[in-house]
Amino acid sequence: MYKDKKVVVVLPAYNAALTLEQTYREIPMDLVDEVILCDDASKDNTVEVGRTLGIRHIIKHEQNKGYGGNQKSLYNKALELGGDIVIMLHPDYQYTPKLIPAMVNIIGDDLYPVVLGSRILGKGALKGGMPVYKYIANRFLTFTQNLLINYKLSEYHTGYRAFSGEVLRTINFNANNDDFVFDNEMLSQIIYAGFDIAEVTCPTKYFEEASSINFRRSAKYGMGVLRVSMGHFFQRMGVAKMKMYERQTANGKRQTADGV
Repeated sequence: MYKDKKVVVVLPAYNAALTLEQTYREIPMDLVDEVILCDDASKDNTVEVGRTLGIRHIIKHEQNKGYGGNQKSLYNKALELGGDIVIMLHPDYQYTPKLIPAMVNIIGDDLYPVVLGSRILGKGALKGGMPVYKYIANRFLTFTQNLLINYKLSEYHTGYRAFSGEVLRTINFNANNDDFVFDNEMLSQIIYAGFDIAEVTCPTKYFEEASSINFRRSAKYGMGVLRVSMGHFFQRMGVAKMKMYERQTANGKRQTADGV
């Protein structure tokens, strides 16, 4: 608990058996109330490692649902458990769990309802091993997104994120894509709903066991990001009304993006 707020860490896993223990051991369990692991039909023994570590809440997808589908299962479970602060941490150890206390403090003290671990703040991205083409694509896409979405972030592509329970109960994340573009759709929803976002500098770590998508999937992701940004722009201009921007009311029913 942090100031009577329940802290939940969610782990979207795919073939994470080699790095799960190292990630889990660094989670500050004196601060975190629950850990949820979702295994997206891994081909290794990720689930068995999770059980050995004593993770109580393990979701196993019998068929691969994709990175976005994995997160949907995790966030729905976190809300079911009454999570007030929910942190998504990749179990491939690409992001350090040592930033969890800072992220919890920011949300728990009501400074910001969303916190991103940015690899771009500072000068650590390339030093940490981010491929040059990914760095260039990150900067181009982020510049374009800031213009279209009318916000200012150092990057939209980090997988290290923390949310208040209110944010997750408000945005319609279940309407999002099941692939990697889910992350960008979620940020677009958050910004459109009027929630502010904080960023903290996060060390970049690229190594053999860390998950990473290839160039072809990166290109597909980039096109998806541009589609989301254009959709946000048209939604903001009143030209379109898209289901993903519908909000959830207190009684669990959806309302349209303009409140009708």
